[in-house]
Amino acid sequence: MKKTHKDLHRATVLTHGGRPEGARVTVNPVVARTSTVVFDSMATLREALAGRARHERGLLYGRKGSSTGDALEDVITALEAGERTRLFSSGLAAMTCAILSVVRTGDHMLVIDSCYEPVRKFCSQYLAGMGVTHEFFKPDLSDLAEKLTPQTRLVWAECPGTALFEMCDLPALVEMARRHGNVTVAVDNTWASGLMYRPLEHGADMSVIAGTKYLVGHSDVMLGAVTTSAAAWPRLEEVADLMGHSVSPDDAYLALRGARTMAVRMERQQESALRLARWLQQHPLIRRVFCPSLPDDPGYAIWSRDFDGGNGLLSIEFIARVDGPMVDRFVESLQLFSIGHSWGGYESLALPMHLPSTRHLQGLDIGGNIVRLHVGLEDPQDLMLDIEAALSSLSALV
Repeated sequence: MKKTHKDLHRATVLTHGGRPEGARVTVNPVVARTSTVVFDSMATLREALAGRARHERGLLYGRKGSSTGDALEDVITALEAGERTRLFSSGLAAMTCAILSVVRTGDHMLVIDSCYEPVRKFCSQYLAGMGVTHEFFKPDLSDLAEKLTPQTRLVWAECPGTALFEMCDLPALVEMARRHGNVTVAVDNTWASGLMYRPLEHGADMSVIAGTKYLVGHSDVMLGAVTTSAAAWPRLEEVADLMGHSVSPDDAYLALRGARTMAVRMERQQESALRLARWLQQHPLIRRVFCPSLPDDPGYAIWSRDFDGGNGLLSIEFIARVDGPMVDRFVESLQLFSIGHSWGGYESLALPMHLPSTRHLQGLDIGGNIVRLHVGLEDPQDLMLDIEAALSSLSALV
């Protein structure tokens, strides 16, 4: 008897999910490039339209999906343990559509204060004009219960958070939200990318990822995805169709190719990142290292309870005497860490983080400048030597 995806480890799902079936097929799905789908009769066309009205999958028009995209959606749905998945042209497109599928004029939304900065801007610059109010809550949930109101329709979480990787106790969050009735819980799951963490299994209604990161893995495709529960799916699909969201089959194919190796890439990158994190903790110019897989990290207990592993991200806080120009010099001195946004690809990256623009609530114990590092697939010993050389250039200035 053939095993279902629920019976398999997720590394196996990544290898076998979405592959063609039959006696003589290619190991990879074809890239189905088309805008037009033709039908052999009006009855067949009406059947396809009726199926879409019932939220069933089926070829109808290029903007509404392709067989290549369907294969990728199947892999992500199996990873996230959800009902269905919708692809988007970027992670932010996925996030904003997920939000708009829930909130309406007069609604109230709660957003974790450690969220991705463009989500913060979307709430203040777009949702406010729609008449949707929003507030931020602390990642430790200490103020969440008091901010939930009868008008709250959506709680937006991110676990771990951006920049400092604060952990969020999602089961506790879901329990608080459910006490207030019709409240949807959505989670930005990009950090774990569905492989290391599955929010839907902890009670969330939607899990959103920027597939641009670890899923694609090669820094060559922009992609987003939303995986939902059965109850949340119809409205998400409706809003995505109304807004014209679509993904090219070429991008879907490249993402599917990246997904095949995501498990081995993330395993290597988390091992290298943890090695660098432990080493950086001992350096005199570093005040603190932010990485939830470190045993002394404040979020380690939640991470070890709910996650299956980590990734290649960590942030370092310099001691107070290392000022902004010195941080710039450090970043520019690195030879193997490129300067750039994003992460999750095969390459190592470094980027200074400006927390005052990405946090609304007070209470952060930050006394120095922050640099986020993404550890790629390079040999960790080479990366350590590169960082050591860049830190040495600062020692004489401090």
